[in-house]
Amino acid sequence: MIYLDSAATTMQKPPAVPRAAAYAMTHMASPGRGGHQPAMRAAETTFACRRAAAELFGVSDPERVVFTLNATHGLNIAIRSLVRAGDRVVISGWEHNAVTRPLHGLGAEVVVAGGPLFDRAAQLAAFERALEDGAKAAICTHVSNVFGFVLPVEEIAGLCRRRGVPFILDASQSAGCLPVRQEQLNAAFIAMPGHKGLYGPQGTGLLLCGEGQPEPLLEGGTGSLSALQTMPDFLPDRLEAGTHNMPGIAGLLEGLRYVRSRGTEAILRRERRLIRQAARGLAALPDLQVYEAENPVDQAGVLSFRVKGMDCEEVGEQLGRHGIAVRAGLHCAPTAHQSAGTLETGTVRLSVSDFNTPAEIERLIYVLSRLGRE
Repeated sequence: MIYLDSAATTMQKPPAVPRAAAYAMTHMASPGRGGHQPAMRAAETTFACRRAAAELFGVSDPERVVFTLNATHGLNIAIRSLVRAGDRVVISGWEHNAVTRPLHGLGAEVVVAGGPLFDRAAQLAAFERALEDGAKAAICTHVSNVFGFVLPVEEIAGLCRRRGVPFILDASQSAGCLPVRQEQLNAAFIAMPGHKGLYGPQGTGLLLCGEGQPEPLLEGGTGSLSALQTMPDFLPDRLEAGTHNMPGIAGLLEGLRYVRSRGTEAILRRERRLIRQAARGLAALPDLQVYEAENPVDQAGVLSFRVKGMDCEEVGEQLGRHGIAVRAGLHCAPTAHQSAGTLETGTVRLSVSDFNTPAEIERLIYVLSRLGRE
């Protein structure tokens, strides 16, 4: 199979990732739950993973790196730590349901700072206008999971700093390929999955916590201060109730090491070359509408398209029958589709990783050309 759905999860992993996960399953217990060798081995692995993430993402204290189940879990912690019913929250027009649904559930006043697709200047100006009226928090995705649009998050974070508005970054599509540095953004929280650009197993994620006291989403055992009936007031224990996912953490550690050794710049260059190749090939086919940025720096490793006269879900199913995995529909991001004018139809999305090849892209273009003729 040609796998072009890495915006959902990366299937091709560095070989060390599954090896580490399998080893942990039979050789590691729970960190902080004993002084025996399996527990100590787990403790060493969790700290090594926190430290590797802290180094990669510019976090001064590894203990402010919290393990989560996924980016959605981390975003829920971040949002519920900062937002209450009726609070005004500014978001971009490209957010995932992992942001919009928690805000809706809390009863927040959501202000969408919208702008045209791939227009970074307009996006920044929209945030500047929206923040003038005050806000309790601002939330922005780094890269649209539908279109690959790279938003100007460094500048948006700067606006938030100057206005004293806590900033939450959703790095679901950028962690591992774009620079994400907590020390530079000074974000209140940065949430990311482990199973996408960090090449870890599913069921893993990281929440980078700035200064301040986050609110636990879960409460329970932590292996520390067990006599207390409230959650500890220090990180990471405050946010990590229950047994850790040691196979996932061990695998994620190897994924982080892969990204660090390969280099995010090299990964991004490869992904952008593949996306530009796909965009050029698809644009040459009749009846295809391709959502490509004019400037390559405005788009990461995600590309959407539509086929005139064909339902997007049907296109995705046809490609699947030819051994090509893509995703079709609304991609859990109706806000992004509304911003781009594709809410009624959705799009077909292809998304690449460091393990895809130009030959795979050529095969996709060939299969789509045959489908068009048929």
